[in-house]
Amino acid sequence: MQSKFASIAKYVILAVAVILTLGPVWWTFTTSLRPAAESFSNPPSFFPLNPDFSSYTAVFEQLKMPLLVLNSALVTGIIALGQMLSAAMAGYVFARMKFRGKNILFGIILSTMMVPVQITIVPVFMIIRGLNLSDTLWALILPAIPTAFGTFLMRQFFMGLPPDLAEAAAVDGASPWRTFFSIYAPLAIPGMAIVGVLAFNFHWNEFFRPLIFMLSEQNYTLPLGLVTLQGNLGTGSISIVLAGVILSMIPAVVVFFFGQRALQEGLTAGVSK
Repeated sequence: MQSKFASIAKYVILAVAVILTLGPVWWTFTTSLRPAAESFSNPPSFFPLNPDFSSYTAVFEQLKMPLLVLNSALVTGIIALGQMLSAAMAGYVFARMKFRGKNILFGIILSTMMVPVQITIVPVFMIIRGLNLSDTLWALILPAIPTAFGTFLMRQFFMGLPPDLAEAAAVDGASPWRTFFSIYAPLAIPGMAIVGVLAFNFHWNEFFRPLIFMLSEQNYTLPLGLVTLQGNLGTGSISIVLAGVILSMIPAVVVFFFGQRALQEGLTAGVSK
């Protein structure tokens, strides 16, 4: 009886968690399908009786969606690939290489995780301006490629791999570069996939740095471009704003959906090793 009660309680808690998590997303989607006059109906309705997709058409009419999506895809794609490579290389060095001050340097890198981006945004902006990269997509890409969390994650992953592989490669005459790229990097693909998926989902939705660095509309990313839809709130057309939000969520959801297997395998591999 006690076991049955515990099972029921578990499913109730999970159901509540699902409702709290997906409820706002469902309300956003259903509200985007309503006319402006029905956006704030009281009591609220979670199922539109007459779905209207004109809000999605209005988003494409008011925004240069192909350009915004292309800019966001370029920025997030290059950042994800850059973080995967840089984190793997740095993690391998801290896990397998021996040099003076390694632990101190690793501690300094980890300490950067506790520094909010708002504190470093001014020095980073000055460096970007000094490199003549202001108002370019590279201003968003280059500072985001180094990742302290990814370095920590990949270091832990490499420490879980057998050290005998490096010793055997050294006996065969392989250089440290060859050992990394030919032996350890293929084994670390699940861990690199974790870094890539998390980086893509974070930077796809990033708003603060593009707001600071971007001036020209042709360089706007999707979250920054969606801000221009706020003018519709003055006319009560919240459905257009929410339609833009739903459209911006689709790529991140697709990447997470197809990357969840690699994400799960990477986490499981790290635990098992």
